[in-house]
Amino acid sequence: MAQKAQHAILRFAKHKAGPAGALEAHHERTKEKYASNPDIDISKSKDNFHIIQPTQKYRKEIDTRIKAAGCRTRKDSTMFVDTLITASPEFFTGRSKKEVQAYFTEAVAFMEKKVGRGNIFSAVVHMDEKTPHLHLCFTPITEDGRLSAKEILGNRAKLSQWQDEFHAHMKKAFPVLKRGESALITKRKHIPTWLFKQSIDLTRQQQAIEKAVSEIGVMNAGKKRDEILEMVGPYFTRLEKHLGQMKKYQATIDYLTQENAGLREKVNDEKSIQKKMEVLTLKKENERLRRFVDSIPPEVRRVLREQQRQQRPKDHEL
Repeated sequence: MAQKAQHAILRFAKHKAGPAGALEAHHERTKEKYASNPDIDISKSKDNFHIIQPTQKYRKEIDTRIKAAGCRTRKDSTMFVDTLITASPEFFTGRSKKEVQAYFTEAVAFMEKKVGRGNIFSAVVHMDEKTPHLHLCFTPITEDGRLSAKEILGNRAKLSQWQDEFHAHMKKAFPVLKRGESALITKRKHIPTWLFKQSIDLTRQQQAIEKAVSEIGVMNAGKKRDEILEMVGPYFTRLEKHLGQMKKYQATIDYLTQENAGLREKVNDEKSIQKKMEVLTLKKENERLRRFVDSIPPEVRRVLREQQRQQRPKDHEL
């Protein structure tokens, strides 16, 4: 059997300031337990290491850099970018910790060249999950002192250029690496692990919620109905947000779950089959979740959405 191609992997996630604390807890491993991510083996967390160590809390790191640069910000500004860097699992097989360190040190050197060393406030390598990976966080401040993730990361064409340059840089030190197929060609996006976990969590809650909703139809608009709305409200908000997030990955899901005859990539190994089954399950779960939203009586949906609208200003004040 031919050896599977090994790819260098680079992905970006843009964020406002809000998630900084939660991402810091995950990246810096400040919590004792990580129930939301069973892939973390805390007995191996001692093997994690920094290439760039933050000197203060993430939020403070972000605010300090933006203030020092004199950047103008808006409510919808991207305040920092979380960069995930890794490689195909096969690339790390049999490699020593020193070789793994060399890979990520080279990756950080690439990012320093692209976004500026002064913008990067943390670069930590996780060795306590299935595949070693680097989380590198930076403020997207341009050379002339503007906060602009759009200019630094660019559109889809520029993101493809990022991938080309990253591959070329990493291949010099690690010739075994191959360039992956451009997302511009495949029109596909990587489906993040958290989306699978979020879907499972929402599906698990659905049975109790469905039972409550089924009782609404035979109830008067009294105290019990208000109690049910109070219970359904937070779930409904999470569910609608999740289904909105899913739309971004629909092309990938459709591509991976179409009939074998139509696939451009042959499913010929166990990992590919497992991945396809996971995506198929995700698709079925989310079809069920969409049906659940449709099953909620229109008058109840109106109340739930009105609650969401009333809640939004409060969220912005936080």
